[in-house]
Amino acid sequence: MTAEVPARAVPGVPIPGRPKPGWQSPDAERRRDGSRSSLVADVLTEVIAARTAQTGQPSLDIVDVGAGTGGFAVSLASAGHRVTVVDPSPDALAAARWRAAEAGVSLTDVQGEAADLTSLVGTASADLVICHSVLEYVDSPAAALAAVAQVLRPGGTVSVLAANTVAAVLQRALAGRYAEARALLPGEGERHEEPAAQGARAARRFTLPELTALIAGAGLRVGDAHGIRIFSGLLPGAGADLTTADALHELEEAAATCPPLRDIAARLHILGIAVPGK
Repeated sequence: MTAEVPARAVPGVPIPGRPKPGWQSPDAERRRDGSRSSLVADVLTEVIAARTAQTGQPSLDIVDVGAGTGGFAVSLASAGHRVTVVDPSPDALAAARWRAAEAGVSLTDVQGEAADLTSLVGTASADLVICHSVLEYVDSPAAALAAVAQVLRPGGTVSVLAANTVAAVLQRALAGRYAEARALLPGEGERHEEPAAQGARAARRFTLPELTALIAGAGLRVGDAHGIRIFSGLLPGAGADLTTADALHELEEAAATCPPLRDIAARLHILGIAVPGK
């Protein structure tokens, strides 16, 4: 299992007047592809800024679980943070090391599974954990989030990004694949899994209530939830027209926290906060 969020650099705490290697501006990314939401990166920027203000430390300890080839991790390291990438794939870790070397930054890479996070990086060792496109593939999402909770320091945050069951149903129904849509309906199957190729692990999907229950079940306080790719997830080719890409991006961002629309997004992004003293 490897996981990587669509490319968009995350500015952390930049050095004034000096661009960071591997970082590109939000405007440049939005012009390139308006269908790719930068909302996750914007939310993480706010989380990082709040945590640095809270701790008084400009550099944070960040763990990227299922980091894949290190897209987010390298951007965070480029912003001066201490980043550890964890992935079960040695090939993915090698690619992350190469990407970091190209950007002139260093990463700590550890091979392993999300459920073993405490033994891999230690308890109370992280200010922020990135858990993007991970819960779909692990053996036990509950065990993975329980491990994340133990790794977080009091007041730390986990960023969870996962595929949405509701969006998958809508996409298949709109394409006329009604039997597939029905099979993915909540209640039709316990795990809402995407059929996998032979030898591959099936991809799990979640509803928003399921994700919030998993986060709360890990002992974390459920934070803000956003819908990622609401309209572009339903409209083939949305964002390909650069003349309307900015308008699409603005629409996606405005609708991301509107519950009826947020809940049908292709992906769901939710924060979990480690409550001090709990």
